[in-house]
Parts: sequence; C-alpha cells; structure tokens
Amino acid sequence: MKKQTNKTPTGILLSLLLMLFCQLAAAQNTKTLKNKTPEERAQLLTKLMKTRLSLDTGQLARLKVINLKYALKNEPIIKSDAGKLAKLKQFKALQKEKNAELKKVFTAEQYNQYQAFEAEMKEKISHQ
Repeated sequence: MKKQTNKTPTGILLSLLLMLFCQLAAAQNTKTLKNKTPEERAQLLTKLMKTRLSLDTGQLARLKVINLKYALKNEPIIKSDAGKLAKLKQFKALQKEKNAELKKVFTAEQYNQYQAFEAEMKEKISHQ
C-alpha cells in the first residue's frame, strides 16, 4: 500500500475544490477560488465547461442553473470549520448529486468528455 504524504492545508483545499470545480481549478489558483463568491465560481465553471464540451444554448442555460445550485450548496462547506475528512465526504456527496444532474443535460459523448477531463485534473493535482 502506498504511503500518503502529508499535504499542506492549501493542498487539501485544492483537492476538495477540485472535486467540486475540477475544470475551474485548472483555470484558477486555490486562493483565488476561495475568495470568489459562489456566483463567480459557478460562472467561471460554466464558461470553462461551455468551451470544453461544446454546449448548445439549451444545455448552457441548464448548466448555469446546476453550477450555481451546487456552488451555493458548497459554500457553507468551504467556509465551515469542519475537519478535512468531513468536508471531503460532504463534497463527494454533493458532487455525486451534481453529476447525476449533469448526465441528464449532456449527451453521452459530452458526459464522457466531462468525466475524462475531471479525471485528468484529479491526476494532475495528485502529482503536485
């Protein structure tokens, strides 16, 4: 079993934010993300997803609503004093819900592209 190295609080925060906003994490640094409002994070994520996934107007409108919904749900978790593991569990649960909603918006090909990009970003973060 591979021994996990200690991560800095910034590294842990980045990993948590990655689960929520993996595409956004690629475009912004952690400190900037933490200082953004939920509305700003949702807007940045929507813009990046629009570009990466070639969304049509209808999909984009639905995506904006979903990204804002989950950015608002994640805000109390980001701001809470809960432990890293507790936050991670909460983020994972919300990301699972969000992915179920996104699957209904995206075509099968777009959803596969989304998952591939999400995995790529997680891989990049784990090697930092």
